[in-house]
Amino acid sequence: MKRSKLAYIVVGLLIGLLIAVASAAGVGQKRPPGNPGKGHGKAGANTLMRWDIISLNFATLTLSSGGHASAFATHSGDAAHTGKITVTGQGTFRSNPGKPQAVSGGGTWQTLDAAGAPNGSGTYKVTGFVSFVLAPGFLPAALTDTIGKAANAHSGLVVLKVAYSDGSKGTLTISCDLPGGSPATMFEGITASKGYIDYWERDPAVGGVDANRTEFHALHSSH
Repeated sequence: MKRSKLAYIVVGLLIGLLIAVASAAGVGQKRPPGNPGKGHGKAGANTLMRWDIISLNFATLTLSSGGHASAFATHSGDAAHTGKITVTGQGTFRSNPGKPQAVSGGGTWQTLDAAGAPNGSGTYKVTGFVSFVLAPGFLPAALTDTIGKAANAHSGLVVLKVAYSDGSKGTLTISCDLPGGSPATMFEGITASKGYIDYWERDPAVGGVDANRTEFHALHSSH
C-alpha cells in the first residue's frame, strides 16, 4: 500500500508539472511579436517642424510667411479688453519631447493698452520648448503654399518659451487649424504671455482679413 500511494503521488506531480509547462508555452504563443515601439501617431521620430505666422492673399489664395497675429488680455471678472499684443514670426522645433528640441526663430512684438495706444514694441527670441501636439487637418488644393510643400502642412498646437527685447519673458502658443479636416475644438491664431500679463484671448481669424493665421510644416526626421 505504501508503494502504491507513493506511485500515485509521483504520477500526480508529473501531471502537474506537464500542465504548468503547457500553460506557460500557450501564454508565450499569445504574446505579440515584439514591442511596436514608441512614437506611433506622432509626426515621425523627432521630426523637425517649422512654424509660421502667415499672410493669406485672398485674391490669389496664396499663403506666405510674414503675417501677423494678435491676442488680448482681460481684467478679472469681466470680458473688457485691457491690453493687446501683436506678433510676427517663424521658427523651428523638434516634435519629440524626449530628444533635443533645436528651437530657433522669433519675430517682432507690439503691445497696446486698453485704449488701443501703443505702449511697447521690439523683437522676441524663442528660447525653449514646452510642448507640441499634432492634430488632424490638411491644406485644400485650392490654396497655394509658398512656405513649404502642401503635403507637409499640418494642424497642431505648440507652446514655446520666449524672451522679449525689453528683458521680460513669457510663452507663445501657436495653434494651427487648417481648413480641411481639423477638429472644431481647435482655434486658429496665437496667445501669449509677457511678464505677468497673459494675453489669453486670441484675436480670431476672419474671412477677408489678412491676420491671425498660422501654419506648421514637417521638414525632416532625425532618429
